Amino acid sequence: MKSLLAALALTTALSFPAAAMARPVTLSAQLKDYGGNNAYLALYVTDKNNKYAGSLWLAGSRTRYFQHLAGWYNATGGDTSQINGITGASVGSGRTLEVTLDLKDALFDQGYKLHIDAAAENLRESPNDVVVPLTSAGAGTPVKGRRYISSFTYSM
Repeated sequence: MKSLLAALALTTALSFPAAAMARPVTLSAQLKDYGGNNAYLALYVTDKNNKYAGSLWLAGSRTRYFQHLAGWYNATGGDTSQINGITGASVGSGRTLEVTLDLKDALFDQGYKLHIDAAAENLRESPNDVVVPLTSAGAGTPVKGRRYISSFTYSM
């Protein structure tokens, strides 16, 4: 029970305005037209020491595929309590995932990085398809993904 409460507190600290100031941030990942099944995407944050700080969003609902989101899965041990209430549908080839979340101001310009792991059935996994520092100056700047993601941006 304590680990569940700790996980909930961490997720709340990352994504929702609690005692700290927060702002709406739109995360947008345009997928390449790779021609395969819908992709699962895990969006999560690491701190300046590359330690897992929390999950922001998981696109895809079948838990049996979560292990293919290798970076996120290794960081969380596949703990689905990390994603309670922050999931949506998997994303089709050539489509865009767009999510707006309230993120704490303290995540920006402090060494935090946003990671996106991607995987599609019968295709290769792509841990860290996108890794981008969370900075105020980086808002609106497109970042190219490695395998499935054509372009990623965040805007504040």
